[in-house]
Amino acid sequence: MKAYWQLTLAQLRIFARNRQVLFFTLLFPIILMLTLGSFLGNSGGTSITMAVVDQDGSQESKQLLSTFENNESIQLDKRTDVDEALDELKESDYQVVMEIPEGYGEQLQSHTDESEAFDLPVYYNETDATASELGLTVVNAAVDQVSKNIEDYSPAVAVEAEGVRALDLGYIDFLVPGIVAMMIMNNNMNGVAGQISAWRERGILRRMQGTRLKASTFIAGQITARVILNALQAILVLIVASLLFQVQVNGSWLALLTFVVLGTLAFMAIGFIIAGLAKNPESAGPIAGFASFPMLFLGGVFFPINSMPEYLQPIVHILPISHLSTALRETMNVGIPFFDLWHHWLTLAAWLVVAFFIASRTFKWE
Repeated sequence: MKAYWQLTLAQLRIFARNRQVLFFTLLFPIILMLTLGSFLGNSGGTSITMAVVDQDGSQESKQLLSTFENNESIQLDKRTDVDEALDELKESDYQVVMEIPEGYGEQLQSHTDESEAFDLPVYYNETDATASELGLTVVNAAVDQVSKNIEDYSPAVAVEAEGVRALDLGYIDFLVPGIVAMMIMNNNMNGVAGQISAWRERGILRRMQGTRLKASTFIAGQITARVILNALQAILVLIVASLLFQVQVNGSWLALLTFVVLGTLAFMAIGFIIAGLAKNPESAGPIAGFASFPMLFLGGVFFPINSMPEYLQPIVHILPISHLSTALRETMNVGIPFFDLWHHWLTLAAWLVVAFFIASRTFKWE
């Protein structure tokens, strides 16, 4: 245990003494966020343009419409033709189109515990992922409130309004979680690959192997130091974003930090694989860059994943950074609970297990 803490502290001292490491791990993400946020982040909140086609015309459908009309973040248009509304949706005139079919009011009036839920068709524009996600969230919240009223729940108007206000998103709200995901990838995948390769070439790993130090203790110390560094860096970025751009964490801080730890471990494992494959530090850098550069554009760091071409979607949805950036974004912006994001943390955990297994086979002390 003593050796473990000594290795952890030694790694943190190495970070602190290297000015280039401090710049690229601490200041560069903040500078990038300030640059993009200053130009794009203060352009105002996301405005949802929504069309509703009320084919029922009942008192219940009018009450549902009033819910959207009273929402300041929604520009509501009442339309009479679904096909025309969908054509305008394809042309990006709307982000969301909702249809209220005939029989909606009668279904609500005759609803019982055994009755099936009445489906409301909702269409969204996939090319504007951020606004569409917000629009769908608002629609789901309003419809869910209707169900609660039927079941004699007390109306929670204040809670619903707060949730909508919390989702008044701008590009900076989309950008900050992506910046955090980017720094986690660079610090661990690129950083581990370069550092381990350099230590191997200088004979440091060989000398460690000659001592009573266990490989597990060495790796544990590396992990702990980098988890601490990434957690502090993520908190620093979020503090700066909160002070300058009023970016909020609407979800759980514990869930947010859990994803930071999972991302750190997953990308560290990939970094160990690259370090094992690279013959020297000069080759480790290009290999890590070859792997990380495409992820910056395919992983949802700067652009919404859903806006990417259809043929890239299968690749995008298996990349670890796409799951990390999406999980951080949904935790911060939408406030989705940790266990509801199970597919993201399960995918990151799978990357962690598989990558560490491969790293254990490729890692070399000399």
